[in-house]
Amino acid sequence: MTSTAPPQAPRPHTFRTVFPVLGLCWLAVFFDGMDVNIYGAVMPHMLDDPGLGLTPATAGTIGSWTTFGMLIGALAAGNLTDWLGRRPLLVTSVVLFSAGSALCAAAGSPALFGGGRFLAGLGLGGLMPLCLAMVMEFAPPRRVALTTGLLMTSYHAGGMTATALGLTVAPSAGWRWVFWAGVLPALIAVPLLLKFLPESPGVLFARGQGERAAAVSDRFGLPRPTPVEAPAAGAKGRFDAVLALFRPGTRWATPLLWLASFCGLLLVYGVSTWLPQLMRASGYGLTSSVSFLLVINAGGIVGMLIAGRTADRFGAVKVAAIWFVLTAAGALLLKSHLPLGVTYAVVALTGIWLFSAQVMVYAATNSVYGSAERAAGLGWVTGVGRTGAVLGPWLGGAVMTAGNESLGFTAFALAGVIGAVAIALVPLASRIGTRGTARGPQARMDNAV
Repeated sequence: MTSTAPPQAPRPHTFRTVFPVLGLCWLAVFFDGMDVNIYGAVMPHMLDDPGLGLTPATAGTIGSWTTFGMLIGALAAGNLTDWLGRRPLLVTSVVLFSAGSALCAAAGSPALFGGGRFLAGLGLGGLMPLCLAMVMEFAPPRRVALTTGLLMTSYHAGGMTATALGLTVAPSAGWRWVFWAGVLPALIAVPLLLKFLPESPGVLFARGQGERAAAVSDRFGLPRPTPVEAPAAGAKGRFDAVLALFRPGTRWATPLLWLASFCGLLLVYGVSTWLPQLMRASGYGLTSSVSFLLVINAGGIVGMLIAGRTADRFGAVKVAAIWFVLTAAGALLLKSHLPLGVTYAVVALTGIWLFSAQVMVYAATNSVYGSAERAAGLGWVTGVGRTGAVLGPWLGGAVMTAGNESLGFTAFALAGVIGAVAIALVPLASRIGTRGTARGPQARMDNAV
């Protein structure tokens, strides 16, 4: 396991060294965002298609199937990545959601369409924690939040692309062609990932490939992994990584991170799935209603850049808590039928806070968990959070079926408040957990506050 690579002058570990990994993961998450948002972008057209037989209640249920698949994918990826490797699982994730999109495009019934969305969800759920773990590992320690924010701009660029397809392709060629566009990731991203994406040095070291681990570390300016930092191999290692989430210093912070992620993903997927239809039910036209999805994702890109820089300076926990509160305020404002220009402004501002609040929850995990359990920690934070993603689309469908769209905005606001309280309590939970123990976890937590 000990590295035998010859000593060489290490490359400086700067923000520039993470660019190759960030760029490839950016591309993968771009297609993730496009696939997630395609459903909401074309839902008004699908509901108007008598040949498919989709109802608002069924549409909400199918949205929950997607996110249930994402829950399974996130948990599986977080626990298998240190065994099978991050690059193979990331490629598999892209192939799965591309295949799911193809099945949706060809589906002739809601049941078959739902099966395609579940399959896509498996891949979508696995991809996000893998990409986050990769960029966190390769990023300079003081630039983790910024790097995470830059990565997540791709999700919203993909969401804007999906909305543009919904506005241009769906009305003229039909909603099925928008889903056929979701096959592109398998053709574009997979070859690039296989050729250029490096494997995690920590994973390579844990698998006994010390020379390769040292070579990758030196190439990207990373410290060479040590037995303490590397994830333990085998089934016992994966089980130990999960147990580490509940050891002193993390045992109380872990469920709070799960709750914050639950609220954040309820907001992200509830709004992404139902915003056009909620706004349409509030009296806005079809084109304007779909355009709101474009605007909120544009706000999301700006928010990622603001949140990343701000969190590196003031701490991811503080930024996430404030952003959740601002998201709740935006959701309450959208309950009112405001003038169109004012509504666009509120939607854009809400997008700035909404999506980056969730991403800063992910960034906070970097300070709560050490290197050996980071992938498992991220996998469980995203995986358990997916229960919120399951609930969000279902909740939107139930509200629309009941004909009370304002209740949906109230529920989203409540989720923002609960998320703010949960993430704000993480530092206190870490202090309680580390009383009488080593100060390592708490020292990391102090940097995140």
